[in-house]
Amino acid sequence: MANLQRRIPVVTTYHGSDINDPKVRLLSNISILLSAFNVFVSPETFEMAHPGKNSALIPCGVNLSDYPFIEKAEARERMGWNQHTKYILFAGAFDNPIKNASLAKQAVKQLGSADLIELKGFSRQQVSCLMQAVDALLMTSHTEGSPQVIKEALACGCPVVSVDVGDVRELTLGVEGCYIVGRDPEAIAQGIQQAFQFGRRTDGMSVILQKGLTNDRITQRLIHIYQEIQRCRFSREQL
Repeated sequence: MANLQRRIPVVTTYHGSDINDPKVRLLSNISILLSAFNVFVSPETFEMAHPGKNSALIPCGVNLSDYPFIEKAEARERMGWNQHTKYILFAGAFDNPIKNASLAKQAVKQLGSADLIELKGFSRQQVSCLMQAVDALLMTSHTEGSPQVIKEALACGCPVVSVDVGDVRELTLGVEGCYIVGRDPEAIAQGIQQAFQFGRRTDGMSVILQKGLTNDRITQRLIHIYQEIQRCRFSREQL
């Protein structure tokens, strides 16, 4: 709707469903043509959209101050959890159909004794504690863009088990303790078992830093886009 007015330049960001869903993509394609600049958060959506010029691939960043280091035992004590139970954090709400909770539940059921925690209704501080208290984060989504929850898990050193969706494979590439698995309960259960056996924090923080996925780095890239748009607009007005 913002793009329907032509007085003020608009920068539009596409996060995943706006491109992955064919019905919504029609509106997004119109938005892409009208926007002064288009930002895509994952390579998959960028390639699917074919945006042409005035576009860039810029993932969302992570605010590292939101994820202070907490020992697992302390994190579990804060959550009121048993120190010996295996806990798996599901990457979303159970009632969100895109997240495919039924597949996750089938996989966890095969483990025999493990608790699947729904990621819903927690504050940002609680999510940080959750990710440092669980044994693994599990993602079984049908579609994703560049899921923020994966970056947050990496920042917390939480092992990740995920189907090959969005840019999760690229984000976790080379990170020991992170596993890309097939879309069936047996493969997912096996990946979770591998995460249990790994049994320690990952070095995911190094990925966040190396890829420039911190909020300050991403902010500077976005500021540069707005400055360039304003500069070009000012130049045109002077003609």
